[in-house]
Amino acid sequence: MAEQVRDVVERYVKLVGSGPTEEIVNLYAADATVEDPIGTPIKHGHAEIREFYEVLGKLDRETELKVETVRIAGNHAAFMFTIVTKFGDQSFTLMPIDVMEFNDEGKIINMRAYWSPEDMSSQAV
Repeated sequence: MAEQVRDVVERYVKLVGSGPTEEIVNLYAADATVEDPIGTPIKHGHAEIREFYEVLGKLDRETELKVETVRIAGNHAAFMFTIVTKFGDQSFTLMPIDVMEFNDEGKIINMRAYWSPEDMSSQAV
């Protein structure tokens, strides 16, 4: 299970950085939940999760997984990655910690992202 979970984490980060929304959504179970960031309304199921990630599809973005931060325990994973988005003449950098739970098929059933607006930095490009 650990190898399968690691593969999904790596694929998730890669897709958040450059992939189509539908491929990100396909990593989730049909009844999955997303709370990103913690404290915001929870998104339930593929339709709400798709709507959440569609925002990324319109942005110039890239990601990098902090491989040394990936921790896997059974069907759970926690990891840190960097996402850089460019909007107009500004570049925004965020380094969230995501915590995921997986079902036996290797689909994400729950994702919670730990970050706040204070964790985001910006600079002119």
